[in-house]
Amino acid sequence: MSTMVHEGQETRPRGAILWIALRAGVLFTVLCGIIYPLVSTGLAQTLFPDQANGSLLKDKEGNVIGSELIGQSFSGDPSYFHGRVSSIDYKGEASGSNNYAPSNSALISRVQASIAQWQQDNPDVPIQELPIALITNSGSGLDPHITPQSALVQIARISKLTGISAVELESLVSEFTESRDLGVFGEKRVNVLKLNLVLKEKLEK
Repeated sequence: MSTMVHEGQETRPRGAILWIALRAGVLFTVLCGIIYPLVSTGLAQTLFPDQANGSLLKDKEGNVIGSELIGQSFSGDPSYFHGRVSSIDYKGEASGSNNYAPSNSALISRVQASIAQWQQDNPDVPIQELPIALITNSGSGLDPHITPQSALVQIARISKLTGISAVELESLVSEFTESRDLGVFGEKRVNVLKLNLVLKEKLEK
């Protein structure tokens, strides 16, 4: 059997080295490709089942209507709360934004169109009260949240269209306002899909 020589010292036969490499490859394939995924998946399903399955939200009939991590467009129905602008139409497989500079003509045109639509949908709210978050795209284009103020300024429109009192809608926004993570990180926010799910139930009563 052939051997390998290094600096005058005889080492293990080549065949033995190949056999060791083969066993190591099989061992790490089993550990990293089978055992680790099974253990991590099992722990996730046991400890965090909702998050592990995509943080899915269901209606009262049990039908999946989306994920609390991915925004949806409600701009076609003025009787619901609207979320942030999405340059990718909230397509989960295409996360990202155009990353335009403030001087970009396409961005300016899009913002002007968003402002015009806001004025059309919310004639009772002065343009000065329009939060910038409602006319700007998030970095991912999938942001499911808006600021509490962005929800409150829509109440006049929704109350007028649905007949639900402004006081009741304000209470609803307050109920679904999430605090900063660990009380420190991020900002207070409102999940638009969760909010609209409850609003939908009220409208169907």
